[in-house]
Amino acid sequence: MSYKKVGAEMVAQHNCFELRNHLNINRIRTERSWSAVGRKNKSYSKDLHQQAYEKLTGMQHFGESKKAAVEDGTEKDKIFSYNTYSTYWKHAKYFVKWIQTEHPECTTLKSAKKFVNEWLQSRVDQVDGKGQHLSAWTIQTEAAALNKLYQIDKADPNRFQPPKRNRSEIKRSRVSAERDKHFSVTNNDELIRFCKGTGCRRNVLERLEGRDMWTRADMEKEVSVLSGRTDLSDKERKHLVVLKDALEVFPDHDIFIHHRKDKNGRYRFAPVMGPDKNAIIERMRNTGPNEKVWQYVNSNADIHGYRAEYATAMYKSYARPLNQIPYDRVNKGTGKRFQGDVYTCRKEESGKKLDRQAMKKCSKALGHNRISVVADNYIRGL
Repeated sequence: MSYKKVGAEMVAQHNCFELRNHLNINRIRTERSWSAVGRKNKSYSKDLHQQAYEKLTGMQHFGESKKAAVEDGTEKDKIFSYNTYSTYWKHAKYFVKWIQTEHPECTTLKSAKKFVNEWLQSRVDQVDGKGQHLSAWTIQTEAAALNKLYQIDKADPNRFQPPKRNRSEIKRSRVSAERDKHFSVTNNDELIRFCKGTGCRRNVLERLEGRDMWTRADMEKEVSVLSGRTDLSDKERKHLVVLKDALEVFPDHDIFIHHRKDKNGRYRFAPVMGPDKNAIIERMRNTGPNEKVWQYVNSNADIHGYRAEYATAMYKSYARPLNQIPYDRVNKGTGKRFQGDVYTCRKEESGKKLDRQAMKKCSKALGHNRISVVADNYIRGL
């Protein structure tokens, strides 16, 4: 190769390098210029959608203890579950869209706050094409989303008071729905029987694996191992408490399902029961430890309704005849004895009485903390 040709190639490479350097400098200058616009130009600002998004995402504390946050007073500034965040963000977007339409002069979350109650009241008054109002459950959820977004305290006198929820208005899993037309009971028979015998929520059912079935012997062995150690992590201590709790609450059951990462990140062990118990055990044992028990869960399956049947069956298995529940309490006002273990329903169920101890077991199996939830939403046909 001639010296002239080598020299020409070196000049070309140098020019190419200079061109790239020039382009990079211009790119950096452009980015700095746009950044300066964002900082200095008063006409530039984030829209309401972006402001609401950043406010809620800034509250994400997934996996942290809600109980600890309540104790230290930081609970109102945090969202502990992705599902809760997703729900709040959905309804916050409805509010933002309404503000942009009805009050376009509001360009900040702060200025839009005074219209929170107006929007919620408009939702209460809203009527669809069939003349139906939004349910009280929907309104309460939307109010909760806005209360979290604006951190409106429960003691605030201006806090919106949504309509009360009545059991008679519950439609979920009570009446026929459009989705029922697209669901074959025959083709999904095994899934239905599995749900009625385990009480799984959909989110647990969709990720349930073969390793999630535990025998009483497995649980007792785990308790023995963990109890003998002094260096348990927080996760292991929690696991030990949950194991002991299940063994104590359900002494007459020998097969349990480990409901991992259930609602609000909680988990529990709940007994397998009912006439299809052996079929459920067989399916679990025939599934690999890390394989999904159900590769597909039909979106039209009425999982909540099957949980209700599981709950009702469990209540019946533990409920005592009301006349056999002892009068173990004394009314301080009248001095008369009464049955402390008898739960009296209210509102439209007023006068109906249930065995409180059986309700507690049922509530524990379903993953709820309040027995009133079991009475209002699960125990049926009694």
